[in-house]
Formats: sequence, C-alpha cells, structure tokens
Amino acid sequence: MSHAFKTIETNGIKVRAAVQGEGPLVVLVHGFPESWYSWRHQMAPLAAAGFTACAIDVRGYGGSDKPHNVDAYTMANMTADVAGVIDALSPNAPAVVIGHDWGAPIAWHTAVLHPSKVRGVSGLSVPYYALPPAPLNHIFKAMWTDQGKFFYMAYFQDEGVAEAEFEADVRGSLRKLYYAASADSHGRWGGQDKPVGEPMLQGVEDPNPFPAWLSPADIDYYVGEFEQSGFRGPINRYRNFERDWTHMNGVADRTIHQPSLFIAGEHDMVLKMFGDGAASSIEERMREVCSDLRGVKLVPNAGHWVQQERPKETTGLIIDWLATL
Repeated sequence: MSHAFKTIETNGIKVRAAVQGEGPLVVLVHGFPESWYSWRHQMAPLAAAGFTACAIDVRGYGGSDKPHNVDAYTMANMTADVAGVIDALSPNAPAVVIGHDWGAPIAWHTAVLHPSKVRGVSGLSVPYYALPPAPLNHIFKAMWTDQGKFFYMAYFQDEGVAEAEFEADVRGSLRKLYYAASADSHGRWGGQDKPVGEPMLQGVEDPNPFPAWLSPADIDYYVGEFEQSGFRGPINRYRNFERDWTHMNGVADRTIHQPSLFIAGEHDMVLKMFGDGAASSIEERMREVCSDLRGVKLVPNAGHWVQQERPKETTGLIIDWLATL
C-alpha cells in the first residue's frame, strides 16, 4: 500500500496531502525548506500501526496554494489550514498533529488555537515554550544583528533577498541547507560566524558525496518541488513574528492541555539557539506550558532533520507515544 494524493479545500486555499492507511488521523506538518516528502519514512509504519497518515504540503510549498502576501502566512492562517484538513479527513473525531521545524510551532499552536480538533500533539526540533516578552524578531535583532552578527531569520526579513539567492541555484541551495543543519556537519545553519550583510550560503559546504540519509533521488524530489514553487511562500513564514506575537498575546489560555511529546536530534542546532540544549532544561521549560507532557526525547547521532536522518528511531518514538493516547 502506498500513499495517494488528495487536494483538500481549507481556509480559503487548497492543500495537497499525501494520505496512507486507515484509522485515527495523524496529520504530519513539515518545516523549512521541505515538503510532505520529509515524512516519507513515517507514512507506511503509521499506516501499519492502524492510523491514517496525512502528510501535507504547507501553504506556499509543493502542490498547495501559494498566496503572495506576507500576511497570508501568519500562524493563525497556518493553524486554520491544519484544522480544515482535520475537518475534511476526520469530521467526527479529533486528530493527532505532529510537526517538524516550522511544522512544530504550527502543530503546537493548532493544539492551542483549535483544541477541539487535536487529541495529541508532538513537535520535532522546535519545543513549545511560554510566549516571550517581545516578538522574536526583536530578540534576534538584539542578540545578533545589533552585534553585527549574521542571523538567518534576520536575513529573511527583506522580501526578495533570500529568494533571489536560493532560487539562483535551487539544487546547490538545498544541498547546503540540508547538510549544514545535519549531524554530519559541525557548521551552524542559523548562526554562521559571518558579519551582517553577507549572503546566507556564502562559505557553506556542499559535500560530495552527500551523506547517505538523503539519496540522490530524495534530493531530486525536493529540487523539483522548489523549482516550481520558489521560496517566497516558505520564507514568508519568517516575516510574521510581529503579527503572531500580537495574536498570541491576546489568547487567554496558551497552555497545551493535550498529551504532548517533544523529539529532536541531539545535535540539532535549534536546541542551543535559546538554551543549553539539555533534555532536562527543555523539559523544565515545556512543563510550564504543557500540562500533559509525556516525554522529551533526544535522538543520538541526529541533527535537525531527525525523522530523515534517523527514521527508524524517530518513528519508533512516535508510535510508542501514540499507543499511550
């Protein structure tokens, strides 16, 4: 049994979803710069375990609609997209939502903003913490930009700049991005030691051969997706920190009450962006805003792309957690 693509109308747009299996719905939400395909290793095992696995292309990516305006990519819109997918595929029962990278905040916030739609939530790479005292762009400006240091989220703020760099060589850009954030690289995707103003990928290694966790056919698939979609929609997600912070600041209950799970590669650079990266520290902060946290799991020998770099271990953790719901 293999997946089938479905087009789902939700929140005023069309979302492409790869769907496999029968049973309770599990919605899988990818991050940047990926697609539904980043969950290819999890689809069949989830179906075999008795679930309907649904891996979406987030708006702006792949086969889903790609609105032009920046404000089309607010967290409110992204979570409404997921809620609509759940309505379409599981109209009579809530779903489990699992997200990686940007997909993790989308998953966490779907649980908060649409609680009746979500019976369990898991995030990979990006934990769920209390709302910061200011929008994230203010924080990284103070931590990096004002110190003259390059930071990729700051680089993404000016419309068209990162798009032009990445789209000039889609294959080379993706290879560098995937390698730089993997366990195979000791580089730091987000905080390379370079000054403000330099292109993001300048000086980033493109290994030959690429590590085995991403095959030539895998890279070809991603390249094909981004050659037709471009990078504007994906990068627009980074341009809504002010809108997202204002929206969430007005939400009375920001606690995740559903059973939750956090997974990351032990070498994921995200873990050390705003903390020491230790499982105990992550768990302490998450328990402040997650009332039923059922685990913080760091996968050995994995970097940022944990479900692709270590698919067997990651899938096992997910299925074990699903059995507790």
